[in-house]
Amino acid sequence: MSNVLPPLPYAYDALEPYINQQIMTLHHTKHHQTYVNALNAAEAAYAKASTPKERIALQAALKFNGGGHINHSLFWKNLAPSAAANKGTGGVLKDGPLKQAVDAAFGSLDNLKKEFNAATLGIQGSGWGWLGYNTQTKRLEIATTANQDPLLSLVPVIGVDIWEHAFYLQYLNVKADYLTAIWNVIDFEEAEARYVEASGASKL
Repeated sequence: MSNVLPPLPYAYDALEPYINQQIMTLHHTKHHQTYVNALNAAEAAYAKASTPKERIALQAALKFNGGGHINHSLFWKNLAPSAAANKGTGGVLKDGPLKQAVDAAFGSLDNLKKEFNAATLGIQGSGWGWLGYNTQTKRLEIATTANQDPLLSLVPVIGVDIWEHAFYLQYLNVKADYLTAIWNVIDFEEAEARYVEASGASKL
């Protein structure tokens, strides 16, 4: 079964001024497309592999490109045009089950942002910052993954790409500014839907 590049749910310039059109266009049409193409190639090679050695040799390509496809597919849905820029609802966490869970775990949205950004800035090299739901403790937690590793220990609620291709053309090497800005385009409605699905919490 062939993997395909999912369309963005908004225009390439919709997240400006926080993420510019050039970044979004390259990130989606070039970087994500490359993960999709390489994943399809690795899956095709795996299907034709006739020995365990051949299949083992393909594991790294499947993990890296499969993770890249999974993570980016989640990331695009994770973003929305910003309310602060009068373009949409991005960046607004309304009263509801997700806000209650954020307050319970972190005390406030501001505290979540500070802890999330600090953890994500601590990644050496490339990777992802995550807000996820722990099905054992029934609480939200912050996590990071290296490279394109998908989040497996928690159910993803919010994921932020900290690879340079996600921000460098606009924020250069100042990751902190990118992480501060991206909260203005986080789609908390999508995040709440993921949280509700994972936790069984009612929206009522």
